[in-house]
Amino acid sequence: MVTDVSVRPSAARTTVLVADDTESVRELFKKLLQADGYQVITAADGIAALDLVRLHPPDVILLDISMPGSDGIEVCRQLKGDPVTRLTPVVLVTGLSELQDRIKGIEAGADDFLSKPVHPHELRARVASLSRVKHLIDALDSAEAAFMALALTIAARDPTTRGHCERLASRAVHVGGALGLSQDDLDALHRGGYLHDLGKVGIPDSVLLKTGRLTEAEFALMKRHTEIGDTLCAPLQSLRHVRPIIRSHHERLDGSGYPSGLRGDEIPVLAQIVGIIDVYDAMTSHRPYRSALGPDAAMQFLVEEMEHHRFARAYVEAFLDTLRAQETPLVH
Repeated sequence: MVTDVSVRPSAARTTVLVADDTESVRELFKKLLQADGYQVITAADGIAALDLVRLHPPDVILLDISMPGSDGIEVCRQLKGDPVTRLTPVVLVTGLSELQDRIKGIEAGADDFLSKPVHPHELRARVASLSRVKHLIDALDSAEAAFMALALTIAARDPTTRGHCERLASRAVHVGGALGLSQDDLDALHRGGYLHDLGKVGIPDSVLLKTGRLTEAEFALMKRHTEIGDTLCAPLQSLRHVRPIIRSHHERLDGSGYPSGLRGDEIPVLAQIVGIIDVYDAMTSHRPYRSALGPDAAMQFLVEEMEHHRFARAYVEAFLDTLRAQETPLVH
């Protein structure tokens, strides 16, 4: 059961959830934290805590390990298993000698621990530290969202590429799933599908939107979009797994690609996957200088590139299998 939702204006607008089945502990924590300007919401058990997280997403969560309904460790496990809340800092409040609880808490994903009896200065210091971490994470997420919006804006500059990023992101995730890649890799493929051409923000419209074929000098300028995109994303730690896609999706196994002329296994796997799908989508889309090819012709081209050792067989076949599966009608 939720006991209260108490909000006090503060400069940082940081919300702390305190979940403990002892009312005196909840009230003490609330008083101490509100004195520092935090908004404080409280819950008397684990189930109520989970409900509050959904209704009033907090910046820091303090969980007593021993609570009725769902204990602190189980609540922590659920929070860390949910993509929406897995980056929210969780502090477990334990007894001084409860080593086993601490081990279970670490396994559940807890970010920190407080030992009973909790010293007021330690409580304030832990919450202040973790709230700074959460605000930094939120700032990085905002920057990443801005890059996503910029990538879509770039695609919108050229009417012939409308929907290109969305299709790449969706198809890349399907291929990654078929190959049994990890969730982190699938997340990178999804973001890479949107951000792979981010660097085109640095390419003049006279080149990017040219209706005829590019000159050698213009093509050299166009090729720089991979390096520009990589440089733009370099400050964001959250995009470290996406940057190889942005930089290397035009590399080819025989060394004929760009920007670095990588060969074979030097090319990151995720970049290879996005590169294959990028070629297919470009070939099946209308361009000012040519009409769109049919799916069969584009698929045949990928097979030929695979046979000429420019694309990896495993990734081409996985992509073609996903295309065929989407075309196969369901039998009821």
